[in-house]
Amino acid sequence: MSQLASILNAKLTYLYGRTGGRGIRLGLDTTLALVRELGVDLDRLPCIHVAGTNGKGSVCAMLESVLRTAGLRTGLYTSPHLIRFNERIRVDGAPIPDEDLSRLLGDVEAADARQSASGAPGARPGTFFELTTAVALKWFQEQNVQIAILETGLGGRLDSTNIVTPLLSVITEIGIEHTDYLGTTLPEIAAEKAGIIKPSRPVVTGLQRPEAMAVIEARAHETHSPLWRAADHVAIRRTKLDPDGQTLSVSTASGDAWPPFRLPLLGDWQLDNCAIALTALQCLEDILGQPLPGPAVRAGLTLVRWPGRCQILSRDPLVLLDSAHNPDAATALAGFLGKFRSGRPVALLCGMLSDKDAPGFFRRMKPVVDACLLVPLDTPRNMPMDKLKAAAETAGIPAAEGTLPDGLQRGIAWAKKRDGILLCAGSLLLSSVVLNELNVPV
Repeated sequence: MSQLASILNAKLTYLYGRTGGRGIRLGLDTTLALVRELGVDLDRLPCIHVAGTNGKGSVCAMLESVLRTAGLRTGLYTSPHLIRFNERIRVDGAPIPDEDLSRLLGDVEAADARQSASGAPGARPGTFFELTTAVALKWFQEQNVQIAILETGLGGRLDSTNIVTPLLSVITEIGIEHTDYLGTTLPEIAAEKAGIIKPSRPVVTGLQRPEAMAVIEARAHETHSPLWRAADHVAIRRTKLDPDGQTLSVSTASGDAWPPFRLPLLGDWQLDNCAIALTALQCLEDILGQPLPGPAVRAGLTLVRWPGRCQILSRDPLVLLDSAHNPDAATALAGFLGKFRSGRPVALLCGMLSDKDAPGFFRRMKPVVDACLLVPLDTPRNMPMDKLKAAAETAGIPAAEGTLPDGLQRGIAWAKKRDGILLCAGSLLLSSVVLNELNVPV
């Protein structure tokens, strides 16, 4: 291991230590104090802020790819990472280099020591996500990013990323999640997500359940924020689907019809995500007072990458990787598989975190799953195998247990023998390990 790698590893170990006893601390004061200590001028960082339960990462990836293709210098901040921490913080599509990450982690540690001893509001040691957010914002400022796309970590109203005043906010599909922090009902959770809406700044949203949409509408009205509903601006139709992606046709409310283009991201839900991204780009054109070239928009969507989300890892046999880990995402995934599998049998390789709704997940997957292999995840948050197996069997899915490497090989052999599909889903942590096990680059 090189000296730089050793130093960076030590700093990341220190950073991960901030997820321990401190856990998740929602609030904005500590992150604001950190960025002030680092000299970050938030007023000079144009950004798009994205929240939601499902699809927010895909929308972020689409927006970043299009804006970069159109010639803007972009920043992208997402979480979690799949293989390397650096993936969370990107400029012009490239992860932050090790040497810059190491330097900025040192700067943030020093800033954290100063702010936590200051006695000011929010003066406490920062959490993992607060420190990471500060690193991202400092890096974007140093790199003279022209526009940054920021994905919330948890919720919205009290999420560390909510210290910005964005050019516009985006809210993707809202479902039940993180009930320990965000509330137990859809309106309560929607209120937390809608907390990213800022006074007089537009907000873009896609399809929502009526009770979630009502909360978004009320918040937009309260803050005098123009509300852009994607369905009012863009209509998207799929004309072809295969393992390489989906061919889409787009028409706009102004009567424009695009020539068909290829979106490499699979999944029915990506049509709504694409509509949200395109509506956000239309809104951004209004804000900037200049159009984005149509060819650049289409090229950016054609080039978008978002690993671990309905990603084909192998063709023979077909191995499909997805990050679905809640009932809503499972419903969407099962619906897509019903069309995509063309009668082929499906084996599910699944590991989940203990705070997830495993019974709901398996109930939604039952119609398209013929066999199931359960594997533990290497984390204290792993759902115990007996609980995971009981959830699968309660949903009517017979399940076997094993280690991840063994389960992966058994699943591949099962699919190959039956000309079937191996689906790996249940957790982003599972996606990370599968990608690493199969040596698939991110």
